[in-house]
Amino acid sequence: MRLLQKLVAGLVLACGVIAAPAFAQSDYPNRPIRWIVGYPPGGTTDLLARLMGQYLSTKLGQQVIIENRAGGGNNIGTDMAAKAPADGYTIFLVNPANAINATLYAKLPFNFLEDMVPVAGIVRVPNVMTVTKNFPAKTLAEFIDYGKKNPGKINMASSGSGTSVHLSGELFKFMSGVDMKHVPYKGAGPATTDLIGGQVDVIFDNMPSIIAHIRGGSVRALGVTTAQRSPALPDVPAIAEVVPGYEASAWFGASAPKGTPAAAIARLNREFNAALADPEMQAKLANLGGVPIPGTPEQFWALHRMETEKWAKIVKFSGAKAD
Repeated sequence: MRLLQKLVAGLVLACGVIAAPAFAQSDYPNRPIRWIVGYPPGGTTDLLARLMGQYLSTKLGQQVIIENRAGGGNNIGTDMAAKAPADGYTIFLVNPANAINATLYAKLPFNFLEDMVPVAGIVRVPNVMTVTKNFPAKTLAEFIDYGKKNPGKINMASSGSGTSVHLSGELFKFMSGVDMKHVPYKGAGPATTDLIGGQVDVIFDNMPSIIAHIRGGSVRALGVTTAQRSPALPDVPAIAEVVPGYEASAWFGASAPKGTPAAAIARLNREFNAALADPEMQAKLANLGGVPIPGTPEQFWALHRMETEKWAKIVKFSGAKAD
C-alpha cells in the first residue's frame, strides 16, 4: 500500500511539473509589458520611461505600457512593483527615492534591494536650482545673501519628501546656511507648475523635467548640482563654484520583481543597452542633460547600493523626515 501511495504521489508531482507553465525564452515577450512609474506624468521618471518605452516597444515587438502609480514618496509604485508577478512582464522605473527612502522611512512594506532585482541602468542627470523668473536674486551668490537676510521666507518646492529634488535642497541649506521652508508636492509636474506661477520660489529639480522651462524663459536657473557645469546648460554655474564641495545628482534605471526569469532580465538588459548606444537616443538624453549609464544588471545594483549609503548620510545630517 505504501509503495502504491508513493507511486501515485510521484505521478501527481510529475504531472504538476509538466502542467506548470514554463518561461519560453524563444517567444518572450509575447504580450505587453507594464512599466510602473512611482510619480505622476510630467516629471523626469515619467519622461524617461516614455522615451525609453517607445524604443523598447519597437525592439521587443510588444507595447511597453507606462503605468503611473504616484504617492507615498514613490513607495506606492515601488510596493506594487515588488508584489507584482515575477514573470518578466512588470518592470519598475528605479530612481533616487528608492535609495533615499531606505533611511528616510522607519518602516516600509518592502525591502527594495531584497524584493527587487536589477535590469539595467539608464541615465544620470544633474538637478538644477531653479527660481521663479521674478525672484529678486539674479545669481547664486545673491540668492544666498537674500536667503540669509530673509530666513524662512523662501519656499522650496520638491517632487516629494525624500526625493533627490528635496534632499539636494536640504544639502544646499546645510552647506550654505540658508533657511528655506520645504513645500513637498506629489511629483515634479505640479511643483513646476506652481513654480512658474510664483506660488513657490525655488526647486532643485531633475534637469530633464525642468530644462524646457529654463530654455523657454518661464523660470531661471541659478546652478546645477553636479561638481562641474553641464554641457546642456553651459552658462549655468555649478553650485560648487559658490558653495565649495556641494554635489548631488540623480540617476535612473529599471528593476523587476525578485524571481523574474533570468532570460527575461537578459533580454531586457540587452535592449536597454542597445537603446543607450543608439545615436538618436543619446542625442535625446543629452538634450535633457542626461549621461547614459549602460552596463550589466550587477553594475547597476552596485551603483544603487553606493547611492543608498550616500543618501543615508545626507538624510541623517539634514534631519529630513517623511511627511
